[in-house]
Amino acid sequence: MNISFPLLLDGAMGTQLYKRGFQAGECPEKWSLEHPDEVLAIQRAYVEAGSQVIYAPTFGANSSVLEKNGVFNKVKDYNHRLVALAREASYGRAYVAGDISSTGAMLYPLGDSSFEDLYQVYREQAEALEEAGVDLFVIETMTNIPEARAALLAVRDVSDKPVFVSFTCNEAGRTMTGTDVTAALLILQGMGADAFGLNCSVGPREMIPQIRRLAELAEVPLIAKANAGLPKTAGVRTVYDVSAEEFASYVPALAEAGVSVFGGCCGTDEHTIAALKEALSSVTLKVPAKAEANLLPCATERDVFLLPPDISYTEVFPCDEELEDALAEAEPGDLIAVSIKTEEDLAAFSDCQYAVANPLCILCEDASLLERTLRCYQGRALYEGSLPDDALLPLAQRYGLIF
Repeated sequence: MNISFPLLLDGAMGTQLYKRGFQAGECPEKWSLEHPDEVLAIQRAYVEAGSQVIYAPTFGANSSVLEKNGVFNKVKDYNHRLVALAREASYGRAYVAGDISSTGAMLYPLGDSSFEDLYQVYREQAEALEEAGVDLFVIETMTNIPEARAALLAVRDVSDKPVFVSFTCNEAGRTMTGTDVTAALLILQGMGADAFGLNCSVGPREMIPQIRRLAELAEVPLIAKANAGLPKTAGVRTVYDVSAEEFASYVPALAEAGVSVFGGCCGTDEHTIAALKEALSSVTLKVPAKAEANLLPCATERDVFLLPPDISYTEVFPCDEELEDALAEAEPGDLIAVSIKTEEDLAAFSDCQYAVANPLCILCEDASLLERTLRCYQGRALYEGSLPDDALLPLAQRYGLIF
């Protein structure tokens, strides 16, 4: 797949389905398969307007969401059929992306799911999308790091096609679970995401400051797929008040901020995409500035820490019953180190990794234990130890480990 930039994605699917009779409380994927002509009309209009990538309507076609909607044992069937619809709509003129989004699950102790539960749900859908022949994958509208990490790992385990990841955030750049989107960028690009950005939640104007923040740390193309403004209620309807022309008027500012992948989310339509195409015909993309090469891009699940390479950790915390208390007592911003020597250490760390608010260094001399520690830790960690490069390089590529 040969992607060139600027790249134009499609517009909204959900708000377009509502215009065609879809009702709140119904299963969007089931409704789409029962009304294929409506889906074809939406996506064909996007292709005609200039979309170079259309999202297959597989947003919630994972077992967790489908089962909540009363649909069982249909992940493979639904993903295959929905991708086939998108392929038919594309006329061979647009790439088809396998669309993956949230399960709505939260990790223990905030929820009752394990990371491996999430991974298996996403792997099942990723396998179905790969079998269906998608050209690339999009992991979108994410709000928490564990789901995004699980989805990216799952896709990478079944496919070598490009993977785009986009989060949704408020105007302060935080997701509903408290993650700063710059932390999400560092974690996901470290794990091999091919593009990263924002979608939904806010309008294009409100997205610009957050794109600027991301551009300071980005090593991959940045995505902006904003809503047509902030949603408002008019009677029983939700409306969006940014016109196609106004939406497209922000293209130069978004490009200057660092965006190279454009599209529309809730409230946008084929007119928005046509206006974006026109605006992109004369835009100049910004050459991304290189991040400070001498700083280590560490992140917790919520925040970014750019550390000098000669930083030393302040204390080694053994993984015992007092680990959580020790983490809570660490000074803000200090690099802390956790020693993982046994299965018991790993279990103790896994139980309280959510409490890590400082940049983390992992001390471990067992490659298998180190990988399982990285799998459960929802940030981007440093490593110190004597494991050889050939053991560490795969972990750097897969989990973003810094060594």
